[in-house]
Amino acid sequence: MPETIRPRLDPRLAMGLAATEYQRVISTLEQLSPADWGQPTDCPGWDVRAMAGHMLGMAEYAASPAQQVRQTVISARRADRDHIEEIDALTALQVQDHAGLNTAGLVERFRTVAPRAVRGRSRIPQFLQSRVTLTQESDGVRERWTLAYLFGSILTRDPFMHRIDIARATGVQVPATAGHEGVIVADVVAEWAARHGQPYELDLTGAAGGHWAEGHGGEHLEMEATEFCRLLSGRGEGTGLMACHVPF
Repeated sequence: MPETIRPRLDPRLAMGLAATEYQRVISTLEQLSPADWGQPTDCPGWDVRAMAGHMLGMAEYAASPAQQVRQTVISARRADRDHIEEIDALTALQVQDHAGLNTAGLVERFRTVAPRAVRGRSRIPQFLQSRVTLTQESDGVRERWTLAYLFGSILTRDPFMHRIDIARATGVQVPATAGHEGVIVADVVAEWAARHGQPYELDLTGAAGGHWAEGHGGEHLEMEATEFCRLLSGRGEGTGLMACHVPF
């Protein structure tokens, strides 16, 4: 991978995906039964309710510069105090911020913030997003990301992956389409291929799947598209090229 991680998606396409992904999150949360909210997820220590609180907090982060400053400052202090990664302190703060909301209130607030989150992610001019960078840890390695990568790719992959978590925990899911989930998966495949740099042949099944190949004589992998993303996110043990993770 290049020293600075940049997005591959066109900014307009990225924001279209963001808007659709937030609506898919809302649709998922609206379908949950009272019992579903307490189900454990693949994220240790988080039930569905906590995961939704995190997703709402991240949408509020995207929507508001004031929230970005507030969440960043508080989480940085807690990370330093507790000797943990800032991203872990940030997500814990987001869960804590919304612990007092009932589930109906959480869903309603998500409906309200979703369009503002898309506007917030679009607000920063692209020439600045492509030049301003931040340092993040990925798979144990410190990386430099552009703001365009964070706002254009990661903040859509994050709720996408958590919808997969919720579906596994509850059985509630929005049907995947090639025009949305398929585009996210293809972007993940492209980044994964760049990160490992090896020849491969990949067949992903399901509506979000497809066929990709580079070079000759590499691993031939076949699996369901969302399971591919789960493994690359570190959910489960991948071997060979599947041990090369991609940020979500």
